[in-house]
Amino acid sequence: MNFIGIDLGTSAVKLLLMSEGGEILKIVSREYPIFFPKPGWSEQHPEDWYEQTIVGLGELLEGQDRSQVAGISFGGQMHGLVILDEKDQVIRPAILWNDGRTGAECDYLNQEIGKEKLSEYTANIAFAGFTAPKLLWLKKNEPENFQKIKKIMLPKDYLAYRLTGVHSTDYSDASGMLLLDVKNKKWSAQMCEICGISEDMLPRLFESYEKIGCVKPGVADQLGIGHNVVVAAGAGDNAAAAVGTGTVGDGQCNLSLGTSGTLFISSEKFLVDSQNALHAFAHADGHFHLMGCMLSAASCNKWWMEDILSTQDFNGEQAGIEKLGENTVFFLPYLMGERSPHNDPSARGAFIGMSMDTSRADMTQAVLEGVAFALRDSFEVARSQGIHISSTKICGGGAKSPLWKRMIANIFNIPVQVPAVEEGPSMGGAMLAAVACGVYGSVEEAAARIVKVVDEVRPEPELAARYEEKYRQFVKLYPALKKSYSEIYGE
Repeated sequence: MNFIGIDLGTSAVKLLLMSEGGEILKIVSREYPIFFPKPGWSEQHPEDWYEQTIVGLGELLEGQDRSQVAGISFGGQMHGLVILDEKDQVIRPAILWNDGRTGAECDYLNQEIGKEKLSEYTANIAFAGFTAPKLLWLKKNEPENFQKIKKIMLPKDYLAYRLTGVHSTDYSDASGMLLLDVKNKKWSAQMCEICGISEDMLPRLFESYEKIGCVKPGVADQLGIGHNVVVAAGAGDNAAAAVGTGTVGDGQCNLSLGTSGTLFISSEKFLVDSQNALHAFAHADGHFHLMGCMLSAASCNKWWMEDILSTQDFNGEQAGIEKLGENTVFFLPYLMGERSPHNDPSARGAFIGMSMDTSRADMTQAVLEGVAFALRDSFEVARSQGIHISSTKICGGGAKSPLWKRMIANIFNIPVQVPAVEEGPSMGGAMLAAVACGVYGSVEEAAARIVKVVDEVRPEPELAARYEEKYRQFVKLYPALKKSYSEIYGE
């Protein structure tokens, strides 16, 4: 049997075909446009997702034994608002996770409803990307569209609906809507009332590895696959990526250095930090996780290399960096504002400590270190909750840099493990499909059987000590600039 994982990303859908033993047989990617109707807005057409997914599935299965396809599941961009009318037609373009239009709505939720109430109802507070603030924005600014809503969905769940006809979501993705009572795994009646919606507008909840249905006969015939192909609920992109790296069970950690950066900590028990600096979400393995998310991670390095230095030679620029732990230049990586742990959309990137002898290499080093320091901020919040993390997996485009991995191992002072296969949410989606089909008894079993570590970067005591001192200096910088950020860049 073979399984398909579909990763519905922000710029492209990535499709992966996996054997039941975990071998990757083929990967296909299909791009689609993103629209920015106004500064800070970010939208996509759900029909584009579906069309490119169907084309991509055709390409993925070309030359393959289509009769061997047993299951399909998903990882997907979180928080996006997809709304359907009574005929299940999309009402307006989806408002995406990185859309920043909901500042007033977040202020209303966090300040007037109150962070304590929100945390009581959902285990989280409002962030600009979350789904509930988008609903409030829609209610205020597009009341005619709000009145048409029959179903509220998340991006990957729209694909699942088009494949099966079932309105579904999973607990991990639903956790990022600010509509789910995460602790009790049910929709929050209080949040539905605050947003002016009814619970029947929301999809049915599933565990990520549960079957929601089978591919509709017409779609199956179009793709040349069987009518009994199982579709599992899938997971939000970070939870799916965590499955793909084996970050399941209790006390496991995964650090993702993608466009955004995440620190993902799996837990068998429900946890929430007192400041709500980390997201407290359900996990795709049926348990829970804490997650810190920074909005600009590897994208900081891409910006610095391509837009500022005008080079594609990432490795060449890093080759001259040798004096780790000695840099006197710091970089604050808040190019798009920041989510965890500061929750400050007014924050901005900054270089600090430059002098006449500051070199190009110093500034490149500062960018890499600044991202690692900012991710450690979330790591420290988790440690303050009594969570002991002895090592972390690493994934994402930034994880291809040996220098960056060495920095992270020493800045965090824990071993950094590199999985043999790093295909992120698409791999996790395929593994969830295999569990739904009964090939593995649990997500943990699938991870134990499939995920292999091929490299480990260990901290060096002297370098870790130098970086500890640098981190203590770094944490003083954002508080010193916070007021200026608000005055200059706040609304």
